[in-house]
Amino acid sequence: MPTSPENNKKKAALGQRLLTAFVLMPVVLLCGWFGGWAVFAASALVVLVGSFELYNMLHHAGYRPLIWVSLALGLLFLLAAMFPSHRLFLLELGLGGVLVLSFLWLFFRERLEGAMVDWALTLAIALYLGWPSSYFILLRGNEIPQVHLGNGLQLSLPSGIWWTLALLLGVWGFDSAAFFAGRLFGRHKMAPRISPAKTWEGVAGGLIFSVLAALLCTVGPLGLPWYLAVLLGLLIGVAATVGDLAESLIKRQTHVKDSGQIMPGHGGLLDRTDSLLFAVIVVYLFASVVRL
Repeated sequence: MPTSPENNKKKAALGQRLLTAFVLMPVVLLCGWFGGWAVFAASALVVLVGSFELYNMLHHAGYRPLIWVSLALGLLFLLAAMFPSHRLFLLELGLGGVLVLSFLWLFFRERLEGAMVDWALTLAIALYLGWPSSYFILLRGNEIPQVHLGNGLQLSLPSGIWWTLALLLGVWGFDSAAFFAGRLFGRHKMAPRISPAKTWEGVAGGLIFSVLAALLCTVGPLGLPWYLAVLLGLLIGVAATVGDLAESLIKRQTHVKDSGQIMPGHGGLLDRTDSLLFAVIVVYLFASVVRL
């Protein structure tokens, strides 16, 4: 029986989606392996590309945020995370400087109408992208894997790698399982006004994989009790869902389908990092508490 053009189009999009994921996932994992400035570079790329995508979305809706101010503050959040001993000073410097300079910039606008909304969106871009991205650096840390050549080859991995793996595998597993579970079993819409395709059945399927990822990456390697690992997996899934819905809401408000077209089969970079941006905050705070 011949397949319809619509089904062929869906299969082609799915193929592009899988190919892009297989290419990018090893790159992300490699950055996580080295940590430090490698994670800084990856996070900076997310902030740079994501900020311009978000700016274009807002511009499409008629807003004019100060993109260079957003970029400067977002990158400063990352720089502050790279130097924990000076983090407070750098944050004070950045937030204070942006508060003053952004208003100075607005004073010279030809049109003052909508100036305060654009000012608020200028800060919102940096908070939405730069602040969560700084948690990737804090979560992974600067420690590098150690190779011991005593009685045999032994590899010692810093705890930051395992926390980062729990985050990445948890979110990727959740997103993939939720996508396929939603397509196969989805019946009950979760947030039809924001994301019509998202279903409770899809979320339930995704949670299974986020919990499995948390168990795999934390119980044995970090000695985390299994019940705390289950809790972490559930929190990752919930945070990933909220992050995905948050970006869907932004797209709805700005009347765009995708944040961009930089990633074949996936849309823009924001379309692939939206879940991670919220989940990394949860994992970092969770790790900080259980380390106490």
